[in-house]
Amino acid sequence: MRGLTGAGPVRARSTARTASTATAVLAAAVLFGTGCGASGTGARDEGPARVDGGAGPAAPATAPSPTPDRVDAVRLIMGDPAVSAEVKRELKPCVADEYPVDVSYGNLTGKARDDVVVNVLTCGDAVGIGAYVYRSQGDAYVNVFGAEEPPVYAEIDRGDLVVTKQVYDRGDPVSSPSGEIVITYRWISDRFAEKYRTHNEYGPVAGAVATPAPEEG
Repeated sequence: MRGLTGAGPVRARSTARTASTATAVLAAAVLFGTGCGASGTGARDEGPARVDGGAGPAAPATAPSPTPDRVDAVRLIMGDPAVSAEVKRELKPCVADEYPVDVSYGNLTGKARDDVVVNVLTCGDAVGIGAYVYRSQGDAYVNVFGAEEPPVYAEIDRGDLVVTKQVYDRGDPVSSPSGEIVITYRWISDRFAEKYRTHNEYGPVAGAVATPAPEEG
């Protein structure tokens, strides 16, 4: 993810001259000697030049990235007693057998197997109604984080869990919240601890204004 260059064949250019057989042989011998002693810049008649120098360093081998274990997110949510009945009731196919779930894989808790972040959305407006993190335990996954205050959405950002909650004032359409709260969590002592909290307010002219909260110990 994340080529060797070799000398190309040097082909001789010979200029035919009218001469006796002895003179031609002598001229060819002189030309051959000159070509060998000129560091590869002389003319050659013997075909492609042979490269005797050692080959350049080979390109480093790149190990393929491991493919994370895929999970059945719908089954995971429906079988999780920590997920509310309301979220389970809303989790239904939007079209055919397509469920409104977003699934992300990444290392959040330091385990060898990737953690799984599942966001449950509504079909019509794709509003997040639940965000969960599952950690591998043996051959199964256990719930280690949940947020069910809609609208809510969880993402993996450089090893941290970032949860965004939209803020609506009275009369705000779903597509235009008045602001958002962004909370960054870090896995510490076998749990997610809040590290940063930012409140962004969307003004009609000034735009978003960030108000970071102090870092918690």
